[in-house]
Parts: sequence; structure tokens; C-alpha cells
Amino acid sequence: MAQIKQVAANRKALHDYEIMDRVEAGIALTGTEIKSIRAGKANIAEAHARPLDGELWLYGAHIAVYDAGSYQNHEPTRPRRLLLHKAQIREWTRAITERGLTVVPLSLYLKDGKAKVELGLARGRKQWDKRQAIAKREAERDMQRALRHGAR
Repeated sequence: MAQIKQVAANRKALHDYEIMDRVEAGIALTGTEIKSIRAGKANIAEAHARPLDGELWLYGAHIAVYDAGSYQNHEPTRPRRLLLHKAQIREWTRAITERGLTVVPLSLYLKDGKAKVELGLARGRKQWDKRQAIAKREAERDMQRALRHGAR
């Protein structure tokens, strides 16, 4: 059984984007970066991923400088390579270029001691789409509430 500890979540992405597909990817990190993630000092709210030279790179993710690090400490917002199978990278790159989709990180977590990021292939929502999604969610809540109270 894999032990999973969530470090950071991008809740805003679920509001701003319609998620078409999801995948788990590893991240190529330095020693001070993984220590900082284990301490829970990471933020992926402003992050996104882009293909470059047949690889997928994570931009804008902020991993805080490790306090006990020395001169070998890392830059907090440097681009980080995502570890995926070549076929997955090709498929997602095609979707990004042909269909105009975006790759957004949904959550950053530790799985058996290794840092993983859940990526979502997403289409941006318009303002009216967001309002529609909120109205739908509230209607579902009202139905659930009515079912609960009606069962008594």
C-alpha cells in the first residue's frame, strides 16, 4: 500500500479550467528541493507545464529555499523537468499544440517518499462557464440535502 502525503493543491485550477485528462508524473529535483517539499514548503497555484525539446517542463512552481541548505541551495521558481513516458509526452504535446489545451498541476504530493505531481490536461473556462459550474454544484448540494432530510 502506497503512503501518500499531500503537500500542495491547486484548488483554483478546478475552478478556472475544465479538466479533460489526468496523469501522475515524477519531478526531477535537487537534494534541497525534496527536503523543502518534505517540510511542506511548496506552492503550485501559479504553475503550469509546457513541452520543450521532447520533454515536459513545470514552470512557476515555488519550492521554498531549504533553511539548512548551504551555498548549494536551489532557486525557488526554476523550471523542473517532469518525468513521464515518451508516449505520454507525445500525446499531451499533440493535444497542447493542436487543440490549444493547457497543462496545469492539480496537486503535489509525496508517494513512498518520492515527489509526484498530478497534472491535468485542461481547457480554460469562460466567466459564464464558471458561474454555470457553481450553479450546478449548488443544485447537486441542494438535492443531496433534500434527500438526507427526506429520509428522516
